[in-house]
Amino acid sequence: MDLQRLVDTFNFLDSWEDRYRLLIDMGRDLPALPEEARIEANRVDGCTSNVWLETTVSDDTPPRMFFSADSDAFIVKGLVAILLKAYSGKTPQEILDTDIESLFDELGLSQQLTANRRDGFVAMVKQVRNRAQAVRADETEGAPG
Repeated sequence: MDLQRLVDTFNFLDSWEDRYRLLIDMGRDLPALPEEARIEANRVDGCTSNVWLETTVSDDTPPRMFFSADSDAFIVKGLVAILLKAYSGKTPQEILDTDIESLFDELGLSQQLTANRRDGFVAMVKQVRNRAQAVRADETEGAPG
């Protein structure tokens, strides 16, 4: 499901109970994160529940970043699924240009999630953006100039 379809689906659902159910289902559909990826270096600081985020970078020019992630909390896992839909497979610049806050608002999540879950989502976004900035910096340093 692409991002616009996700927004349309969320807007189509009448109740927050249905939206939460969709969020949980999206989390259940995430591929399992291998146990060896559940290491401290991949743990996202700032989340109340445990969240692990693994990054791989392609050899393409410009490189594309792919993310896999998992959480031990159902709703957070759904938020992880949204994050992966928004960012995985994009270039570092596309990641930095993505307005995830607007998407979060369009989905109505700003008003419905607890402060802890919102803060956790912001922490995940920050980590993705930091990794994108690092890849972009590496790419710039390696460029002939």
